[in-house]
Amino acid sequence: MNRLRYFIQRTLFSMRQNPLLCSATIGTVAIALMLLAFFTLIVLNIQNLTREWSQDIQVVVYLDQVPSEQKLQQWIDEIQQYPDIERVNYVSQQQAFDRFHARLGQNADLLEGLMPEILPASLEISLSESARSRKGTESLIDLLKSNSDFHDFRYGQEWLDRYDAFMFLLKLIGIMAGGFLIFATLFIISNTIKLTIYARRDELEIMGLIGATPMFIKTPFMAEGALQGAIGAGIALAGCHVLYYFFLKNGLAALLTTTSIESIKFLSIEYQAGIILIGLLLGFTGSLLPLRKFVRL
Repeated sequence: MNRLRYFIQRTLFSMRQNPLLCSATIGTVAIALMLLAFFTLIVLNIQNLTREWSQDIQVVVYLDQVPSEQKLQQWIDEIQQYPDIERVNYVSQQQAFDRFHARLGQNADLLEGLMPEILPASLEISLSESARSRKGTESLIDLLKSNSDFHDFRYGQEWLDRYDAFMFLLKLIGIMAGGFLIFATLFIISNTIKLTIYARRDELEIMGLIGATPMFIKTPFMAEGALQGAIGAGIALAGCHVLYYFFLKNGLAALLTTTSIESIKFLSIEYQAGIILIGLLLGFTGSLLPLRKFVRL
């Protein structure tokens, strides 16, 4: 218990003793993690939006002839046995005609005199979220082709290619930006702790001479780094929330005109806890790196 009290006092004393270095470390962590949290917030909201868009991804099977009810039910039951199928919907010729009529709007009078039979009936097959991609739709079409009654398919190949490319680019940018920010933060924390060690090198040498173990010497520095990282992460979340409330919520909703302000969400509790944990680990790791060189076990 006395040792724990000493570590806490030593950590707080060191932070008060070097306020400039301490502020620089906390500020660096705060800025880096605020950028990381803000970018994560944007990516998550865009992913939520694209997830809503992906609900429209479906494979449409056009039927040459209107099947009997027994045959139709057999097809639906068969397709629903395929993997990653969410829903199978039959669209009759009349339903297809009504949809086409509604889409024409003011030009609907062009259909006067035409019968619903000009349009084919179809099966609309919706996939589960994990299969809403080009690979998933092509796998489904390969299965559908095993049925000789199905041969005319539509699934928006160009849209799927753009969707997959956009999601890949978004993840790649996130990984690159996150890696750069984490590396920069580790570099700053490591050098800050290194300066603190240099400033106290005489004290550390004396502690080693009187029998203090390397771990006893290291612990306050590691605790100091972890505490600075956690404080910086807390400030980062507060700053990110301010940016979200005053800028992102309205700005992103205006940019993504297909969504509303209510659908723009802040980071969940799990993500906020993750940001705090990242800050703590960054501070701990950043302090451990110079300690391994200057305070040997």
